[in-house]
Amino acid sequence: MSIGQNPLLSVVITSYTTERLKDIYELLESVKNQTYKNMETIFVAERSKELYDKVKEYGKNIGLQNLRVIFSEEKLWLSGARSLGAKEAKSEIIAFVDDDVVLYPDWAEEMVKTYEDDSVVGVTGAALPLWQGKKLDWLPKNYYWLISCTDWTNWNEPTEARSLWGMNMSLRREAFEKAGSFLSSLGYHQPMAEDLEFSLRVKRRTGKRLLFNPKVKVWHKVYAYRISLKFVASRAHHIGVSRRILKATHLREQAPFRLERGVLSGIARIFCLLPRDFLRSPPIAWNKFTMTTTIITFAAIGFLFPGKGMEVAKEIQGILAEPAIKE
Repeated sequence: MSIGQNPLLSVVITSYTTERLKDIYELLESVKNQTYKNMETIFVAERSKELYDKVKEYGKNIGLQNLRVIFSEEKLWLSGARSLGAKEAKSEIIAFVDDDVVLYPDWAEEMVKTYEDDSVVGVTGAALPLWQGKKLDWLPKNYYWLISCTDWTNWNEPTEARSLWGMNMSLRREAFEKAGSFLSSLGYHQPMAEDLEFSLRVKRRTGKRLLFNPKVKVWHKVYAYRISLKFVASRAHHIGVSRRILKATHLREQAPFRLERGVLSGIARIFCLLPRDFLRSPPIAWNKFTMTTTIITFAAIGFLFPGKGMEVAKEIQGILAEPAIKE
């Protein structure tokens, strides 16, 4: 389906706490400063009337055009909030970004250009780390997947993607018409990321491509907690569980584990270079060692003992067994 010239682009942002207000304000400023102007912004405020009021007021104060702020009293989780935003969107292209990113000025322009190819049903882009503190940038690029940044892929040209990354992604409306919505049982702190499952379901139902465009760029803020061992352990466990779910479902057909093999190769290289690193900088080498062993240990535990991940796998299999939604 052709999107025509100068199509409307809907940008969906969700959040649930006023603790992120500074980040949200900076994101809204970056939306306002886009070189592409035919946009609408949909902000879903979950369970916080104060957040709803403050975002609405800030958007008005900075003159952000076509901002709609939606309040939900329900606990939607990320997947439910994004599905609500998608239902409210008026455009043929619906984008989603995390509430702690800052958009490059030409983000929307490059996003829309990518859809000139009718075979593309979804687009994801680059996320570059914006370090929020001193001495955080020791993290090797091979581990940037931990902080939802993309340099670990080494993709510098448009590349067909296995799945979209929720901090910076968009989909044609066709994706929702044929594949439904994000699963309410998935999302942050859930057994599997909603963006991964939905991406694979969209590919299966539409037969179209997902594309990584390195020109569709955002800065992704990295706070100290994101490289704490507690966060890394949780993230690695989540990855292990989600890969076990993939292995147990027909989604595996759309998701061969090539990226995971690349990640494992990167971990092996870091581990092999640790003796050299200990000679050069023992504190950083120790950080790398503890992070590497934490990743391996908790990813393995998640994969071998997925817990309620198997219930999610059954739910996904049931959805995949249903007939595709017809136009």
